Amino acid sequence: MSAALSVTDSTFKQEVLDNDVPVLVDFWAPWCGPCRMVAPVVDEIADQYAGQVKVVKVNTDENPSIASQYGIRSIPTLMIFKGGQRVDMVVGAVPKSTLASTLEKHL
Repeated sequence: MSAALSVTDSTFKQEVLDNDVPVLVDFWAPWCGPCRMVAPVVDEIADQYAGQVKVVKVNTDENPSIASQYGIRSIPTLMIFKGGQRVDMVVGAVPKSTLASTLEKHL
């Protein structure tokens, strides 16, 4: 299983914004129950769309500046970036089907 790559404030630009493929970013924190619920879904998406989509995680506790830059108020927040721009977002623990259909629009 290809676990999502952890990115930080310092690697976000390189790993997400400068990427050629769409990137799904999971903003989460260890204490967040819904984040733990959505984590396996995010990993399944990473497997299912391997090669088409890059999937990364940002721990908002450890990387507050990137979280505030994108106005993350509640977690989990899943954002899709394409060509360095945020193109979509899903807030909350959503089913895999919802996340997949949101992603499909940007492939």
